[in-house]
Amino acid sequence: MNDGASVADVVARMQERLDVLPDELAHRRFFLGTYLRTTQAVGRAIDRARFEDPEWVELWDVKFAELYLQALDGELVARPWQLAFDAPPELPALAHVLLGINAHVNYDLPQALLAVISDDEFLDQQLMDRRRRDHERIDGVLAERVGAEDDELAATGVRTLIDRVLTPLNRLASQRFLKESRQKVWYNTVELQAARLDGTYDKRLAELEVLSAAKVADLLRPGQVLLRLAVTGFGVTLPPA
Repeated sequence: MNDGASVADVVARMQERLDVLPDELAHRRFFLGTYLRTTQAVGRAIDRARFEDPEWVELWDVKFAELYLQALDGELVARPWQLAFDAPPELPALAHVLLGINAHVNYDLPQALLAVISDDEFLDQQLMDRRRRDHERIDGVLAERVGAEDDELAATGVRTLIDRVLTPLNRLASQRFLKESRQKVWYNTVELQAARLDGTYDKRLAELEVLSAAKVADLLRPGQVLLRLAVTGFGVTLPPA
C-alpha cells in the first residue's frame, strides 16, 4: 500500500472482503466487521481533529490495517493470526472478536508504529510525546465503540446466555484492557526500535510473535475469554534484550 492511501481506502477494502467471505469462513465476519466499523470511527475522529497530528494518525492507521489485510488474504500469516483464524467456528462471536483484537494489537500494532516513526524521530522527545499522546487518544475512540459493538453482536443472534450476562463486564473491562495493552504496545515498540538499530530486529520480532501466539493460544483454552483476560491481562511484554 502506498503512503497516499486513506482510511476510506482501507475501509473499502475491508468491505470488499466482507462482501465475498465464503460461508465456511463466516466466523471471520465477527472480527472483520468490528474492525471495519472501528476503522470508520477512527476516520471520523481524524476528520473531527481529535488528534494532534491527524495526518500521521491516518498514515499509521492505514499501515496497521494493511497488516491485518495481508494476513486475511493469506499473504503473510504469522502464528498469532493462524491461531485466531483457525479457531473453532462454533466459538461465541465475542471470542472471535477478542482473538482477532489480541493478535492484531499485540503482534501487528508495534510493527505499524515502527513503520511510521523513523529512528531519527525516536530521538525527538517532543515529537515522541505527541506520538504517544495520539497513540493513547485512540483508546477513547475504541472505548466509545464498546457499547455499539455489543449491540452489533447481539443483533447477529448468536450470543449465548453467558455472553449476555458478561456484557456489563465487557463494557467495564474494556477500558482497562485498552490501557494495559496500549502501554505494553508502546514498550514493545521501543524495544523493537532498539533492535532495529542494533541489527537484532528479526530476532526480537520472532520473540514477539511467540509471545503473541501464546496469548492467543491461552485464550483458546476452554472457558470464558473475558474472565481469563481479567486475570491474565490482554497484552504481552518483550523480555529485556
